[in-house]
Amino acid sequence: MATRRNIRYTPLATDEDDYIGDRNRPFDHRFDYTPKALDRVPWKSIVLALFLLFLGTGLLFLAYFIFTGHMGGDQSQAFGLFVLGFLSFLPGFYETRIAYYAWRGAKGYRFSAIPDY
Repeated sequence: MATRRNIRYTPLATDEDDYIGDRNRPFDHRFDYTPKALDRVPWKSIVLALFLLFLGTGLLFLAYFIFTGHMGGDQSQAFGLFVLGFLSFLPGFYETRIAYYAWRGAKGYRFSAIPDY
């Protein structure tokens, strides 16, 4: 999260209470909140999700080609590729779907829902 270095902070007095309605005090920018502040795009997470999606798709295709006999290989290799493809495709698809819906502005989807790696 980016810091704002141009804002001057003043220390609070020791007898200061938590009452916010004091009009004599200047506005404290630490409590300035905008809903768009949490909408930064987690690019590393999106790239990782796309990588997992394409890796899983490729492994599933390789497993399919071995199962159908279009490519040489043992059935145990095909099962291994299928399991690895399945395990990498699911999280990649899930996170890519969340990123797509957040990009399109669908209700209930935000970029802040994607974990930042």
